[in-house]
This record gives sequence, structure tokens and C-alpha cells, in this order.
Amino acid sequence: MRRILDTTPSDIKFDKSGDVGLFRAQGSNRAVSLPEVAVASLRGNLPPDLKNDLGAHGIGAEGVYQTPDPTLPNGCHIAEVEIDQATGASKLVGYWVVDDFGRVINPMVVEGQVDGGIVQGIGQALLEHARYDAETGQLLTGSFMDYGMPRADDVPPIHFKTNEYPAPHNPFGLKGCGEAGTVGALGAVTNAVIDALKEFGVTDIEMPATPEKLWRLIQAGKTAA
Repeated sequence: MRRILDTTPSDIKFDKSGDVGLFRAQGSNRAVSLPEVAVASLRGNLPPDLKNDLGAHGIGAEGVYQTPDPTLPNGCHIAEVEIDQATGASKLVGYWVVDDFGRVINPMVVEGQVDGGIVQGIGQALLEHARYDAETGQLLTGSFMDYGMPRADDVPPIHFKTNEYPAPHNPFGLKGCGEAGTVGALGAVTNAVIDALKEFGVTDIEMPATPEKLWRLIQAGKTAA
């Protein structure tokens, strides 16, 4: 600050009356805010003694806030799936999700996070299967030629909305959203598959619900009938 205000440290006083506070040079109209001081420190134009104290990154601050109680994000996911009885191939034809993440600061980023998580969940529910050789332990699905990943034509339009109830346990009313898409998609997609096969007596299925697995369940159900 002494370099910015061109004065000695003893002549600098901090004025807390404003919104952010100002460092003022006594006997002049020169003043600088703490954010401006931080920006100047990050530009690298520091004397050697300050560089030694602050390091290469200038002025910084860290803080930890511990909420007294956990936040509880929640939501509802609905998937619609169609299954070809002749081949066992499944197709997602619709997906709807409503989530409560508390107060949403950036809706576009939140929707993108949820969409990406849903696609990840669709992959685990229907396609992705790591298989190993029983004798050697060699991974058999070591490339995307063998390991099924969801592509654009595997994903239906995702209809997303938020239902905001601010969390009472932190100052901003925030709740987490990082894994909500994946967690909801696993149950929604798998249960949609089970519901589609209920006429064949299917009540449970182990992920991933591949076409071969679904075809075998359908044939077993027809035989049992």
C-alpha cells in the first residue's frame, strides 16, 4: 500500500465507513480499497521484501465455514424406456427431472451439471461394463471399441427444472448439486427397464441392462409363462 499511496506506512489509516473500506494516506485525498491492493499484489510489481512475505501469488485469503447441520438437496427423476422384445435393445424416449438445490446462483451451469450426470447414469445403467478374463485378469473392455459409452443418439431430450427451497443452514441458502444427475438416473432408468419387463416377471436387474441381458430375461419370462 505504501507504494500505491506513495507514503509511509505510519501515514496510512484504514477507514471502515464505506462498503468495502478504504486505506487512506493521511493529509491527502489518495485512497485505495482492499480489492485494489489485492489486484496490485497479483500483478507482480512488488518490492523484494514483500515478495518474500507474500510469495509469488500476492495477497490471498482462505476461510472455512462449517454448517451446523447438513444440507439436503433432493429431486425427482422420471425416465421412459422402450424395449424391443425380439432383440432386447432398449431406447430411452424421454427424461424429466426436477431438483431442489436451494438457491441457484448460475442456472446454466447447474443444468449442465445435471445433464452431464444424467448421461453418466444412463451409461452405467444401460451400457458400461468392465469385463475381465477369468483366468488372467486381463481387462477385455479396455477401449471404446469394447466399452459402451453413451452417445448422442442414446440420450433423449432432458427436461430440467429446479424447485428452489433455500437451505436454512448457510448464509446463501445453497445445497449441493454435483452428483444429483447420476444418482437419480441410475434408479430412474433401471426402474423404467424393470417396469417395461414386468409382464415377463422381471422384478430386479443388475446393471448394466445390456440388450443380451434383457433378451435373456424376456426369453426366460416367455418360457416360464
